[in-house]
Amino acid sequence: MSVHSRLAACIVFTTLGPCAFAQLTPPPALGSPPHAQAGPASPVVSGRIQRWLINPNGEVDGLLLADGTQVSFPPHLSAAVQQLLKPGDTVQVSGRRAANAPVVRAATLTADSGRSVSDQPPAPDAPSPPPREPGALTGALTAMSADGQVAREIYTDRGDVNGVVLDDGTIVRFPPQVGAQLAMILQPGGRLYAKGWGSSSASGNALEATAIGSTSDDLHELFARPNGEQAGLPRGPREERLAPAPTAP
Repeated sequence: MSVHSRLAACIVFTTLGPCAFAQLTPPPALGSPPHAQAGPASPVVSGRIQRWLINPNGEVDGLLLADGTQVSFPPHLSAAVQQLLKPGDTVQVSGRRAANAPVVRAATLTADSGRSVSDQPPAPDAPSPPPREPGALTGALTAMSADGQVAREIYTDRGDVNGVVLDDGTIVRFPPQVGAQLAMILQPGGRLYAKGWGSSSASGNALEATAIGSTSDDLHELFARPNGEQAGLPRGPREERLAPAPTAP
């Protein structure tokens, strides 16, 4: 190496220093969470099952605990939950609790035996369920009426009232906006008469109300056709609309 080459190398080494040629490990990205194994979900509530809650199609889509807590789950879990549990059993529930009502949306229900049922989304490659036969739902429902004292309210997962349980165990369901409009006659302890469409099964009686009142002579029709005619079986918001809320005399 010539004198000029050695001198140039010394100048570079002196200026940059020995660390200039080392590769530095980049710092972790800001906000990157540490890698950790998620543990099992902790029970939100536990207690003794007092009764099933059923929808107008006769499917179990919830339960009441002895302390008054309502536990809800999708109706496609109806058969699995009834195979695992029965009224009188103790259950542990993991899920999401509503902020303003005594209701828990269940993700997992666990029996004393340790067996459990979980609400899991279908696999991405799972086949779609076969389409429902036309008129299958309508054929399963019958015209019904109910008359009794309101024992307790039923809530949506958000805490809105969308049904009541009468003192004889009959369940009356209705849209949440009806629960808000007719709150005065839906209070526990009040008298309620309802007519609509529903089903009766070993799990109980339930109906979707088309008219509600304190007596059969004071009914408020809940659904009406756009031309003002009263509706029969509710078919959805595109075909029917809620009748205006009754005005105070």
